[in-house]
Amino acid sequence: MSQGNTTILRRIVARAWADEGFKARLLADPAAVLGSEGMDLPAGIAIRVVEDTAGTRTLVLPAKPVDLTEEELGRVVGGADPSYCANWCLCCANCAI
Repeated sequence: MSQGNTTILRRIVARAWADEGFKARLLADPAAVLGSEGMDLPAGIAIRVVEDTAGTRTLVLPAKPVDLTEEELGRVVGGADPSYCANWCLCCANCAI
């Protein structure tokens, strides 16, 4: 994710925490809200937003990269190479967010 998108995403999350109406719009039509906030969205990609709660946590299972060698896949699985992370997340240091 670009540094600009990272900054925008942080602002969107903070606003969703503070503004219930904004959060409802984000959950209902994430692509429209993210685009209107200035995020650079890839064409043809569906965006889904889910909200964690006190009793529910979301695990995102990334799509398996098709062009990795076994050695590269081993580095990803071991957490040694965050460059393959294609997800937007706020939870892990590997995403450099």
